Amino acid sequence: MKVIVYGATGMIGQGVVIECLEDDSIEKILVVTRRPLEEKHEKIEELILEDFLDYSGLEEQLAGYDACIYCLGISSAGLSEEKYRRITLDFTIAAGEALLAANPDMRICFVSGMGTDIDGRQIWARVKAEAEQALLDMPWKSAHMFRPAGVMPRKGVVSRTRSYRMFYNVIGVAYPLLKATIPGMVTTSDNMARVMIHVARSGHEKQIFEGADINAVDVA
Repeated sequence: MKVIVYGATGMIGQGVVIECLEDDSIEKILVVTRRPLEEKHEKIEELILEDFLDYSGLEEQLAGYDACIYCLGISSAGLSEEKYRRITLDFTIAAGEALLAANPDMRICFVSGMGTDIDGRQIWARVKAEAEQALLDMPWKSAHMFRPAGVMPRKGVVSRTRSYRMFYNVIGVAYPLLKATIPGMVTTSDNMARVMIHVARSGHEKQIFEGADINAVDVA
């Protein structure tokens, strides 16, 4: 399988790249990114994109892939609604249209978040819901939205957000207890990545994966 990954420098995206590298069934990873990765590997090809709304002239580089795992995202904290909408919704739609033009038989796995709701009170919840629906309305081979709650970093994955890093350091030792008592609320970066890779490869009857759904997928 050949996979396109967005958001590879973020916490979940880092986990996806690691698991893709360890998965012998994945022969190529195209990382669409604004800046080069520190990780270099023969499986990885980078597409440095200055403008995530402009894919003109990139059809050939995007063609020949089976799936996209879209982890690009940003916290809404401190952002105007216009900027958050541009990154979360407009970037997503532009990517979806470009990828489908190059790969009409492609699956997509999109990282959303717990609480995503078109009628939600928070801006991020509404905009994420719009992005989900925009993708679901496109003619993918199959489209799957993932709404994790807590994701514990593993295998050297590090959050770029300082407050998140502090939070994970504090609760990391409590992860086994949290998993046992509230299994739908927490997963790990490696499990999350393996589930998305599995769904990207084989599809799934579910289009929306809440936290408990993610943990229920057997990727053994």
